[in-house]
Amino acid sequence: MNWISNYVKPTINSLFSRREVPENLWRKCDECGTMLFHRELTDALMVCPSCQHHMAISPRARFEALFDGGAFVTVPVPEPLADPLGFRDQKRYGERMREARRKTGEHEAMLVGEGTIGQAEVVCAAQDFSFMGGSMGMAVGNAIIAAAERAVAKHCPLILFAAAGGARMQEGILSLMQMPRTTVAVQMLREAGLPYITVLTHPTTGGVTASYAMLGDVQIAEPNALICFAGPRVIAQTIRETLPEGFQRAEYLLDHGMLDMVVHRRDMRDELATLIRMLMSLPPRSHGDLPAPEAAAPAPLPEPAPEPAPAAKAPAAKAEAQPPRG
Repeated sequence: MNWISNYVKPTINSLFSRREVPENLWRKCDECGTMLFHRELTDALMVCPSCQHHMAISPRARFEALFDGGAFVTVPVPEPLADPLGFRDQKRYGERMREARRKTGEHEAMLVGEGTIGQAEVVCAAQDFSFMGGSMGMAVGNAIIAAAERAVAKHCPLILFAAAGGARMQEGILSLMQMPRTTVAVQMLREAGLPYITVLTHPTTGGVTASYAMLGDVQIAEPNALICFAGPRVIAQTIRETLPEGFQRAEYLLDHGMLDMVVHRRDMRDELATLIRMLMSLPPRSHGDLPAPEAAAPAPLPEPAPEPAPAAKAPAAKAEAQPPRG
């Protein structure tokens, strides 16, 4: 009886009650180690509710939370050469590109979209760090130029969300050439008198920091984002000194005048909507779509006073009596 109750019955129950559980239902916070349910994490815009650590978020998810109603239209970007240098390390460059596209579902490391934020027209560009580390190649340079040209054509601001490990080594000198190309694109906006707002997310490093990421009219960063050219480990090994706590993080750069503000991801949409209206000299933002007031019915005209009845005429006098005939 022990064999049946201890082995056979649990085995039968496990066969009928076994369910397949997806592997991506839970995610561990990189900062505090809390296990987070994927739906709660998505609703929180990939921000840990325990320690407020800002995790990486895809450009499409960011745009859906940013644009009014989550509606935006992607801006077409010219296609660069697939493998200009025929680069190969452990894998061919083309194989790495196919893996990144299959993993992220995106064609390249930067997505450009246009829509409205707080009822104001805007063009946005966002880098995807999960696509080969958000590395800057010819496609990223083409995307920034296309975004700037679209913003000039629509006469609206350009907002760029940077997240990159630097230039893409598989494209060599061609990736480094994107630094002056993107600088020229930013200058196009300046000559047109249009705002250029950059939002630096974790991490923003290398040649991206040395070019378009730090050229914004307004510099914003997400909390605790790493923003630097060379990483803190490389600097510590070079100067052989202990770096101060929080070195090259968003709050440290804010204290030293490199940033204008550090904004939580849940507040980013409202802050950007306010900035856009201020920089574009637009009227204050309305927080609700109110129906147009109904036209008041015209007041009825006063009725004219009735005319007085004409006075009764006296009866006509009788003809004078004629004298009697004699």
